[in-house]
Amino acid sequence: MLLLVVILIGYLLGSISFSYLIAKKIKKVDIRQHGSGNAGATNTLRVLGIGPAISVLALDIVKGIIAVWIGILLASDQSGVFPALAGLAAILGHNWPVYYGFRGGKGVATTIGVIATLVFFPALFAGIIAIISIVLTRYVSLGSLLFALLTPAFAYLLMETYQIPQMYIILSILVAVLSFWRHRTNIQRLLTGTESKIGKKKEAS
Repeated sequence: MLLLVVILIGYLLGSISFSYLIAKKIKKVDIRQHGSGNAGATNTLRVLGIGPAISVLALDIVKGIIAVWIGILLASDQSGVFPALAGLAAILGHNWPVYYGFRGGKGVATTIGVIATLVFFPALFAGIIAIISIVLTRYVSLGSLLFALLTPAFAYLLMETYQIPQMYIILSILVAVLSFWRHRTNIQRLLTGTESKIGKKKEAS
């Protein structure tokens, strides 16, 4: 029962769409009706500018961190099940928020918050590579996909070094699969060379 409560709290917390709320506050618009239609930091950058985008990015990361820590604090054992499922629920909440008709974002920032809290060093190494790829290519979607792909790989390789619970590795794999599925249209555009780059007028990441 306690695990179900943790999952529910994680989902409801993740369902808070800061992109939607900030867009409504600043421009009185539904962010999902503008730009790429994605309720996330990248689309916020294109529609509202860098200040609101940074706020959305930070807040989405923080809600992922909080969800995991709720799981950690309420965990009844050291298996990692509580924080892992709380974090997964937060990501699912961001992607399919109950408050906004189940239309949310792609969960990248919330995923960063969740994964970095659970497996900090693997996420850090994957994040460095992802950021370098974004700087060099200006494809935010490519960086997001690299982060999702490399984090479980680093987590597995460093499992013994950093005493990473198996559940965290399983979660990172599940999140990677989810991220690739949510970015499936971006992947198609990357393969055809039609994906929008950060800083351009039109952007679908």
